[in-house]
Amino acid sequence: MLLKAGFRLVRSKGSHRVYIKENKRVVVPFHTGRILHPKITTQVLKAVETDKRD
Repeated sequence: MLLKAGFRLVRSKGSHRVYIKENKRVVVPFHTGRILHPKITTQVLKAVETDKRD
């Protein structure tokens, strides 16, 4: 979802991935086989939606 919105994967350290687009940074935990917590999903959706408005 972030990649489709124009964010790019900047780095991956441990179990976290950092995506950046212009001045917005989104850090997403990445654990194979686990579902993201709803709060994290909401944060990602907000980042994508606010980016579309700008």
